[in-house]
Amino acid sequence: MHAPTPSQAQTIGASPTKPDSFDTDRLAPVNVTATRMPTRIDETVAETTLLNRADIERATGRTFSEFLAQQPGLQMSSNGGLGQYSSIFIRGMDARHTLLLVDGMRLGSATVGVPSLDNLPLELIDRIEIVRGPLSSVYGSDPAGGVIQVFSRRAREGLTPNASLTLGSNRYRQFSAGLAFGQGAFDGAFQVVQTGTNSFSATNPNVLFDAYNPDTDPYRQTAGNLRLGWQLSQDWRVDASALQSNALVHYDDGPDVNTRAKLRNGVQTLSASGRVNANWSTRLSYGHSTDVYETVESFYGPYAPVKTDQQQFAWENTLPTPIGTLLALVERIEQKVSQPETSYAVDRRTIDAVGLGISGEQAAHAWQAAIRQDRNSQFGNQNTGSVGYAFAFTPNWRAGLSYGTSFIAPSFNQLYYPGFGNPDLQPEEGKHGEVHLRWSSGAHSLRAAWVDNRIQGYIPSGPKPANVPNTRIDGLVMSYEGRFSGVLLGASYEHLDPRNITEGDEYGKLLPRRAKEAFRARADWDLGAYRLGTTVSAFSHRFDDAANTLRLAGFATVDLRADWLISRDLTLGIRLNNLAGKVYETAYGYNQPGREGYVTLRWAPR
Repeated sequence: MHAPTPSQAQTIGASPTKPDSFDTDRLAPVNVTATRMPTRIDETVAETTLLNRADIERATGRTFSEFLAQQPGLQMSSNGGLGQYSSIFIRGMDARHTLLLVDGMRLGSATVGVPSLDNLPLELIDRIEIVRGPLSSVYGSDPAGGVIQVFSRRAREGLTPNASLTLGSNRYRQFSAGLAFGQGAFDGAFQVVQTGTNSFSATNPNVLFDAYNPDTDPYRQTAGNLRLGWQLSQDWRVDASALQSNALVHYDDGPDVNTRAKLRNGVQTLSASGRVNANWSTRLSYGHSTDVYETVESFYGPYAPVKTDQQQFAWENTLPTPIGTLLALVERIEQKVSQPETSYAVDRRTIDAVGLGISGEQAAHAWQAAIRQDRNSQFGNQNTGSVGYAFAFTPNWRAGLSYGTSFIAPSFNQLYYPGFGNPDLQPEEGKHGEVHLRWSSGAHSLRAAWVDNRIQGYIPSGPKPANVPNTRIDGLVMSYEGRFSGVLLGASYEHLDPRNITEGDEYGKLLPRRAKEAFRARADWDLGAYRLGTTVSAFSHRFDDAANTLRLAGFATVDLRADWLISRDLTLGIRLNNLAGKVYETAYGYNQPGREGYVTLRWAPR
């Protein structure tokens, strides 16, 4: 495949969903996350999901983590509602095994070692790409389970404003407005959103460490993004973006204690891309992100902000070769953490990396491969690689297999937090295999895969962690998408077995907070001026601890939605989440949303 230039890739998939059909930009979807090159989704060996604005708007009232957990192979746990700490598990892998990118830049906490999912508003997102499987050979440390990349609101031709107002349960209110524009050499977009809710009590009497407080836990958020682009010439382009989200969240830390924290997340990017000659395309980029958690009131008083600063410099080059498009990468990542109340023995690290990747297809064959070396200032050289191959033995059937290695560096808390960390921890190292079979016919596709992930030196949660010699996550994952006349359908099923396989007391125990079985189904009906939809999600039981003594019961939820196209530009939407008011936990002692209703008025001139 001859990949589009980096400048062309900026606009791929940017057109809005048409009002008279479902998901029209799925007809020829292109992703850039799986290989760091624009690649058609039907050519990627890894399982990839693309979610557009229409998908996101169906998830009104859901948190970012809850929305992700409705996608095949993804599960979540949460310590309550909006703004509370949450985790995403891709195909049973740990929360630390997921890399979150915002417009190409890493966003996460290097103290805790997980992506920043709790303060990212869906209203600022234009598109999401989810790639499952090990991607350390493409992105370095962290993505042993996969990568979630968020693209902020994008430019449009002409002048396109938008606005929405949502009111809902627990005094939920959200207002969002923005403008996308493009004329001549310049284009851009900006969006602002303000959200507030009284929410519900994050904890129940089961919660550990006497943290239960029956009061409500309000959440207030103000966020926005800005994107600007300048087409310098036919071949060269400059892009800049900024996203900022600030929130105040109440959480439970004991009875009659009004504990509050400020959350601040920011991402800024700058890139220049174009063609050096007819065959050589290049892209230079810089990114900066911050994750700040500041306790402003607690039983022990305020705490100084806990902050992660990350900088990322990258030089990506693509060239056509007889066996596919070659990617040559040079990258530098700088991470710095600060927690004034605590002294870390080491508070920063740098990672210098070089990598090569190849992606190609010929007749019925498709392949991808990548190698990368990371020189980590704390842990020395780390080498990773991956290879994938797929063969279409009929026009409708394709089989594929892949293998990759990964590594995950310990977080700063795991290493150095006084009384908690272990400075002798070593990075986790993984070996990952997959065999898949895919069927597609017209608007229908079905994918089944057997995955086998083995982690050496797994780092469990809790104080004084020590590397667990061996863990294994294997099992079956299946997904279906189809479209009949006026009906969009989707379903997924997974049977995974994430377990400790090190001899000892915890041999064979399930890894915490992951269900072995999960089922999801959705249906959306297009009835002209009206649209109706439902989503069903069901999960088997899980455990909250490594010893499997704290059992979390399985559960199922049903969401309903309806939209009325009042006019070409105006839509009234109604959402009813958790129809039966199911009471359930994804983390021991922490509540999840009950039955909630939302009404949205959305104005978006076409």
